[in-house]
Amino acid sequence: MTRIAIVGGGPAGYEAALVAVQLGAQVTLVDRDGVGGQCVLSDCVPSKTLIATSEAMTSLSQADRVGVHADGLVTASIAEVHARVKALALAQSADITRRLSGEGVQLLSGAAYLRGGGKVEVGDEVVEADVVLVATGARPRVVEGAEPDGERILDWRQLYDLPELPSHLVVIGSGVTGAEFANAYLAMGCQVSLVSSRERVLPGEDSDAAELLQSVFERRGMDVVRGRAATVVRQGDGVVVTLTDGRTVEGSHALMTVGSVPNTAGLGLEEIGVALTDQGFVQVDRVSRTTVPGVYAAGDCTGVLMLASVAAMQGRIAMWHALGEAVSPLRLGTVAANVFTDPEVASVGVSQTAVEAGAVQALTVTLPLATNARAKMQGITDGFVKVFCRPGSGTVLGGVVVAPRASELILSLSLAVQHGLTADQVAHTFAIYPSLSGSMTEAARQLMLHDA
Repeated sequence: MTRIAIVGGGPAGYEAALVAVQLGAQVTLVDRDGVGGQCVLSDCVPSKTLIATSEAMTSLSQADRVGVHADGLVTASIAEVHARVKALALAQSADITRRLSGEGVQLLSGAAYLRGGGKVEVGDEVVEADVVLVATGARPRVVEGAEPDGERILDWRQLYDLPELPSHLVVIGSGVTGAEFANAYLAMGCQVSLVSSRERVLPGEDSDAAELLQSVFERRGMDVVRGRAATVVRQGDGVVVTLTDGRTVEGSHALMTVGSVPNTAGLGLEEIGVALTDQGFVQVDRVSRTTVPGVYAAGDCTGVLMLASVAAMQGRIAMWHALGEAVSPLRLGTVAANVFTDPEVASVGVSQTAVEAGAVQALTVTLPLATNARAKMQGITDGFVKVFCRPGSGTVLGGVVVAPRASELILSLSLAVQHGLTADQVAHTFAIYPSLSGSMTEAARQLMLHDA
């Protein structure tokens, strides 16, 4: 029986463990912070639970579009919200723990250290394994001059301990995490300033989607400040953010969302020959192998598209490969990603940037949601569907959806990209009428006309 040792209990670790035991391996999972990892306990699950509250607030604030008028002031009870966030995170962790235990995975709590030769130290105990998977995740990056104190200057893991909503939240960083939290706190009634060091918010996303989202933010009252933060300091009962050009932004609290760093120090990785990047990420190939035979790595500690879905797939691929199963290498071009703002921004496959740069030849159709019958019924005015296909063959190469629940709508395009479907095949697929997903088939029909 093959012995597997997994270090880290997040999506990469626990999904790998489930695959390994199903394939007959003896599995030990070592986790320092709690099963589910930071993804479940303090990152993805808590943030999306908080966002669910903000979505409810947004729906109520926009109900007059469909003839519903809420009498009185609608407020969010931050104590109840935080209690719900923490309870759901713990419940999800408990569910995963029960599943792993029920499948026969041995769970060890503690910090791990790799000694080489398949030996993993956990306190006084030594786990001997034929295969080791490192899945230790990442943590918020700390910038000198803007160190979080857990009270006024915060990273995103410290938000849920606040006793009350910030009166004015200054979010530093306009990437996915920054945009999501800025949107959520704005919806919950906070004054929000978003400090963006780039020309627009969401610099890594589709430019049309980012521009639309920024216009929505500003229309709803968010102050988008272009500039790079040099220092963030406490001043009285608030904070002062000083930009590199000398301007200042004042608020009651500051939230640092300036990226993540891998949890790879102190594990013994370099000592046993595992190569790391200059940033400390574990170097892996497309089947999750490191530079040391028998040692694999998966998830945020590898820096490969830091998404829970990618981490989980990396972990599964590692076990399939290690245990001799047929496996396809990780295909990043088929990964769907979503920004949980309002509206959401979902994407898959090739990007507008690649098309405009000439790296990919593609036909493009963009349909505003304002023309969709279901969107009109629901009072949705912001959003669009964009689909790319290859000229000639009509193969769907990717797409972008900006809409409420874009994270659900993108699945049809993900299936098309994953399985090489053509615009013709998508166009001939029945869509419910009326539905937002009908814009997918309509875009495909227009692509057919463009390619005719």
